[in-house]
Amino acid sequence: MLIYLSVASVSGAVIALQIVIMRIFAVGSWAHFGSMVVSLAMMSFGITSVVMCAASGWFEHRGWTLATIALFLFGPLLIASNLLAQQIPFNAIFLISDPAQKWRLYGNLALYLLPFTAGALFLGCVFLKARAHFARVYFADLAGAGLGGLVTLASLYVLLPENLLLVPLGLWLLGSLLWIALRPGRASLATLAIAALSAILLQEAAPRLLGATTLAVSDYKGVAYARKFPDSRLVYENASPFGLLQVYSSSYLHFAPGLSDNAAFNLPEMPANAYLGMYIDGDGPFGIIRNLSEAEEAYFSFLPMVYPYVIKGKPDTFVVQFGGGISTAVALRYSAHVTVAEANPAILQAFRDDLEIRDFTGSVLRNSKVSVVDYDGRLFLAHSPRTYDVVDLSLADSTGLSSPGGFAIAEKYAYTREAMESYMRALAPGGVLSVTLWNKEEPPKSILKLYATMAEAARAVDPASIADRFFVVSSYLSTTTVLYKQGGFTQAEIAQLHDHTRAMSFDEVYFPGLQFDSKQIQPTLESYRNSIFDRPSAAPASSPSTQDVGPDAPTVDSNPAGDAPGQLPSTTMGQIAWNALVHGGWNDVATDYVFDARSLSNDRPYFAAYVKPADLLKVTDRLDLFQDEWGYLLVWATFLIAIVAASMLIAIPVMVGWRSDLGRYRGLLRTIVYFGCLGLGYIMVEVALIAKFVVPLGNPTISASILITAMLVFSGIGSLVSERIADVARIALPAILLAIGLLLIAYAWWLDPFLGRIGAMSYGLRILCCFALVAPPAFLMGFPMATAMTWLSRLGKESVFIWAWGINGAMSVVGAAAVPIVATAFGLSTVLTISGVAYLVAILAFRAIFLSPKRSQIALSAKTI
Repeated sequence: MLIYLSVASVSGAVIALQIVIMRIFAVGSWAHFGSMVVSLAMMSFGITSVVMCAASGWFEHRGWTLATIALFLFGPLLIASNLLAQQIPFNAIFLISDPAQKWRLYGNLALYLLPFTAGALFLGCVFLKARAHFARVYFADLAGAGLGGLVTLASLYVLLPENLLLVPLGLWLLGSLLWIALRPGRASLATLAIAALSAILLQEAAPRLLGATTLAVSDYKGVAYARKFPDSRLVYENASPFGLLQVYSSSYLHFAPGLSDNAAFNLPEMPANAYLGMYIDGDGPFGIIRNLSEAEEAYFSFLPMVYPYVIKGKPDTFVVQFGGGISTAVALRYSAHVTVAEANPAILQAFRDDLEIRDFTGSVLRNSKVSVVDYDGRLFLAHSPRTYDVVDLSLADSTGLSSPGGFAIAEKYAYTREAMESYMRALAPGGVLSVTLWNKEEPPKSILKLYATMAEAARAVDPASIADRFFVVSSYLSTTTVLYKQGGFTQAEIAQLHDHTRAMSFDEVYFPGLQFDSKQIQPTLESYRNSIFDRPSAAPASSPSTQDVGPDAPTVDSNPAGDAPGQLPSTTMGQIAWNALVHGGWNDVATDYVFDARSLSNDRPYFAAYVKPADLLKVTDRLDLFQDEWGYLLVWATFLIAIVAASMLIAIPVMVGWRSDLGRYRGLLRTIVYFGCLGLGYIMVEVALIAKFVVPLGNPTISASILITAMLVFSGIGSLVSERIADVARIALPAILLAIGLLLIAYAWWLDPFLGRIGAMSYGLRILCCFALVAPPAFLMGFPMATAMTWLSRLGKESVFIWAWGINGAMSVVGAAAVPIVATAFGLSTVLTISGVAYLVAILAFRAIFLSPKRSQIALSAKTI
């Protein structure tokens, strides 16, 4: 029993370390680099397998001793590696301009690989020595890892990110004590005491003595700027699974989200010290607006989120995402009643409970005109019978929909086609949906995806006509506002919006009756492509003419030179997009545009991956033009490295051991296919479901923790139960693999409606339902690996036993890196489908597991015995 408990604790420490490193990257750098961290952990298992396979006899005789050494090294290494990595000033923004950044990135990866390798060596030695009871050890491994994820999730409520390493350290210490109880000895106890003391001193004393940091925050993150202001003051701080939430005050904090330039000429004075800066994991600021006096509230009329109130008097308003409260403050001035939704309970807690924030905002959430929905607004609207005069989604993201250098694969479910349909269907007759978001990209990228998404949603809601449903304005390199009106805009309302737009000096991108010259389409598209890929460039088109055209209408070129004064190319591109979306031809425009402008859906909820796969090789010599795509390009680099590394990890044992050992076994190619399919399929299911479960759980960290816990615990139970079918595995295993494959394919195409309904439940019930959904496939996925490894042990295939474990880990490296690429290109459903197909392919190869060694190998084994 002690060996199982020790394995469970150490496996929990390994998983906890993965989650903690993701949190450290998220807070200190530009992204959590989740797929990279998972790949690192899986890589360590592959490397360990290679080494053990090359010297299987040596490990066979010294396995328990080596397991003890690796275990005692794990704790100090996890602390030392992080401490050293935090002293390497890696910054993704300078990845191209500064060659040293590449080596700093490699340094980070190499350092974080060390503790994972120590943990993998411990587990590998235990698996080898206890292979006769592999199903039970594997159960302890998986269940312990799952529970470790749950412990880490709980710790996020009480520990700041820089102290989270105490969680894997504590689990390691528990596992080590259990191991010593299993193999007692004074030397072991003394060695563990030295290792534990070293780790604690490195974590607690070394930073103070050496002036080092345990979590270095990039100088280019938003919170780093706030901390450097002379009068900066931390107003509020709270750590939770929903992020490290910090609020700063400073007279230097100015947050004017899309504010018209005309405000400076028309307001007697701008509101002084009007904002606090809110940062989540160092990203921001999200502006928290002060409770303005009645005289100061004229400021609101110069913000873009005022647009729906230009034509709607005293409406009943729904704010989809509270954020820093600016949209709510604007709505309170113009609305009769405001309902606000916020999926992040940490934000609601700060606004409700902190006295300073309450005083600053005038207790906005306690206003008698405000009702609060404490979960995702899109899910509330999708399942509520209520309708509203205005539905507002304004600047819910602090600095835009793609961040420089980093978080390439962030799910944005609030902007998907399904979400937009929910907003539109929640409008009362004549109601207005207003979406304002940052538009700081030139050439335009994310804004075109939004246009396409909203047009698709409008056609789904009312397929008859969308030409009179939209009014779109923008401010150059600032914001864009899209208005959708149920039933269409009247001429009087269009006139009101025209007048307001002129008063604000904003650019009109689309309105009912917009006249447009289709001759501008090709020159504009070619100009953008030439500007990126350096081909001989045509003169950029810049304006529409005065002839209204549909796809087949005649055109009048009133501006043959294409140089209307004041018209910006990005505005022209927006008008091209809306002309095609309304009148037809959008697919051709999207195909010819330099970047991917496809719409978002719950299956592809990504404002990312703008560079089309066909253009990837064209951008390698001009990466300085793609700063906001470096995270996505890094995913591709990780994927290619993973393929090379996995190939080597699979091939090296064959090359080293072919004559002496592996060459004597039959069915090696099919063995590679079988264990490769298991590794690829399992990790792709796990990562894809983490992304999908963000829908009901509302946060990627919680989704990862819950999903990992559920997957591993239920798979561990499946592994334990697999002992009962071992004797009939030749018959049972293909049926189980078939069931897994079909179940995953069914989840790929029919899971989403269930997730949406779960998201409207109480949070505890959401978690239980997520566990219930994960349980069936996860339980079955515990059988194939455990059963196959048990039979390899029974047949005396020790070398194949070690090698197969490594194949599984190596293909998991590839799978983890492949998920974001497949998901952004084809969707999460495709990822799950590929996972299901992988298990179906494994059926074709599973019989290789049961092949007996060749006679020469049997004779050699008997001689050795």
